[in-house]
Amino acid sequence: MSIEPGAVLLMQWLSPAYPVGAFAYSHGLEAACTTGQVTDGTGLADWLGDLLLYGSGRSDPIILSAAYRAADDVALSEVDMQARAFAPSRERLAESLNQGRAFCQTTSGVWGDTLPVLTYPSAIGRAARLHGLSLELTAHMFVHAFVSNLVAAGQRLLPVGQLQGQQILTDLGPLIREAAQNAYETDLAALAGASFASDIASMTHETQYSRIFRS
Repeated sequence: MSIEPGAVLLMQWLSPAYPVGAFAYSHGLEAACTTGQVTDGTGLADWLGDLLLYGSGRSDPIILSAAYRAADDVALSEVDMQARAFAPSRERLAESLNQGRAFCQTTSGVWGDTLPVLTYPSAIGRAARLHGLSLELTAHMFVHAFVSNLVAAGQRLLPVGQLQGQQILTDLGPLIREAAQNAYETDLAALAGASFASDIASMTHETQYSRIFRS
């Protein structure tokens, strides 16, 4: 049985070992835990489900898809400017830019790609296009990695063990697939978000005195 080469490349790009510092970001989850909005595994699952339905778990794959489909550097720049403008807080913008910069530098260094400094979803979309990877597969694996990283963050912040963490990730599978499919079928004109609790949490985290995550 053969494995699609593109799937292997995506596994490398989106693995915890890829040096984008994903482990350093909680995407506002730390603030939500500190203020008591999320206190256990059930709350974590609900929080992540909302992100997939109404927040960055749905909007970032749309940005990725638009960057993938960008016909030239001008179109790519326009997509990336919208991605930056769509960030709801300074920390969330820094998160996307820092991860995007690290991804572009590493990917360019290893594969010789020419990648400008882009937000993280724009960078993934552009790199996938350059390497001829499937957009549908890229979007799905990107969303899965996003949720997986936040489950790991929740395990550091909450009384959530490894078994429960994997159960949460499994239960969110249908929403992960839906968010990825939505991105594959949608253009940038449909970019929207209504995950206000997460957005406010990311703003609260900017001034939080004691913290272990950068966002």
